[in-house]
Amino acid sequence: MKRDTILRSTVGALAAGAIALLAAGPAQAAAWSSSDRWASWSNGTYTIYNDGWGSHYGYQSLWVNSPSNWGVWSQQTYTGGIESYPNVTRGVNRNINSLSYVSSSFNVSDPSAGAYETAYDIWTQDNANEIMIWTDVHNVGPLGSNVGSLSLDGRNYTVYKGWNGANNVFSFVDSSRVTSGTYNILGILKWIQNTKGWMSNETLGNVQFGWEITTENPGQNFVVNSYSVSFG
Repeated sequence: MKRDTILRSTVGALAAGAIALLAAGPAQAAAWSSSDRWASWSNGTYTIYNDGWGSHYGYQSLWVNSPSNWGVWSQQTYTGGIESYPNVTRGVNRNINSLSYVSSSFNVSDPSAGAYETAYDIWTQDNANEIMIWTDVHNVGPLGSNVGSLSLDGRNYTVYKGWNGANNVFSFVDSSRVTSGTYNILGILKWIQNTKGWMSNETLGNVQFGWEITTENPGQNFVVNSYSVSFG
């Protein structure tokens, strides 16, 4: 679960209006839902977390039909950092050199307003390394310094390297706003390991995907229309 990445919001202060429409949520009826900030749902392979971990967290309701169809309605009024990371998580728990592929595909419906990014959050098993892939960025910026670029499988990334006080953070910001596509996760891990030497043959722990939400006022819907992670 996401608890420690720092995000710099670039939006100005927004009026902190009262949260008046807490009943808002998905247009369709869901198989399962909860407004508990720590709510989670699991099918044995994937776990979905509401994960409202920020110190100025507002309100967020999670609904789930399956790991490939879920979402949140989120209203956050604070502008100084991440308030939630609703996400779907799958464990890999194999070392990098034993893997021949780690790939993920998604299709999401993202709001046009607010301060957030759609992102993979990938962890080595010891939690010493956090690798993020930012796919759709709205009014926020990554932790750390710009350390160059990477072109991989037709995608172009600006790469940031930082430290949040607990672990390394490597952020790969896609040059395009992507709301559907496939990402070569192992290729990025191999580049960090072999090309840059920033980590060794680590054990890949969890692959997470969702939204780091800083500000959504008024509240907005975030929807996963399809999603999968595969490895071998």
